[in-house]
Amino acid sequence: MSELERRSIDNDLAFHCAPTLLGVKCANLISFDRNEHTMAEYLREFTEKMSVSGLCAVQLCKCRERTLVYIYNEKMLSAWLGMPQVRDLLSEYGYTADMSIREKLDLLASRMSCGSFPHEIGAFLGYPVGDIRGFISNSGKNCLLCGYWKVYENADKARQTFKTYDRCRAILFDRLKSGLDLFQAVGGNI
Repeated sequence: MSELERRSIDNDLAFHCAPTLLGVKCANLISFDRNEHTMAEYLREFTEKMSVSGLCAVQLCKCRERTLVYIYNEKMLSAWLGMPQVRDLLSEYGYTADMSIREKLDLLASRMSCGSFPHEIGAFLGYPVGDIRGFISNSGKNCLLCGYWKVYENADKARQTFKTYDRCRAILFDRLKSGLDLFQAVGGNI
């Protein structure tokens, strides 16, 4: 993989996954249009260098020229998925409390198809359960606020969260502009 390709992927990840990379959010999802070999090489490097930080990357699905990658903080995700209201929501979709994170991600991946996401994906991205249920019951319409997700409850809290996510993105881009690669930039957290 060329240095230009690596920098481009670093920038894409910084833009779409900064809150997770900086330890503020349990997970993010990003779609790449890179070739399979380049993505496989980058994800191997990501796993090797970021595992110390508890960060993981898995390919959830691939269709045509797009690869959907899920970046997550294993401890944060485990704690989030273990919360009673999240666990209850996921149980409605066949996820059981005794499943490992990897088993849950495998089930999620099996339910995905090109351009189509199962409703429970919001739980895997750390979205508030009330907003996930609101999205489902309103078919994605009538939200109070639209930002990193569609908000159906507690718009003020969501606005604050969106500002925090924007701050993470700005911090990470500043670090990349200073010449650091993504792995070095994330090492400092916020």
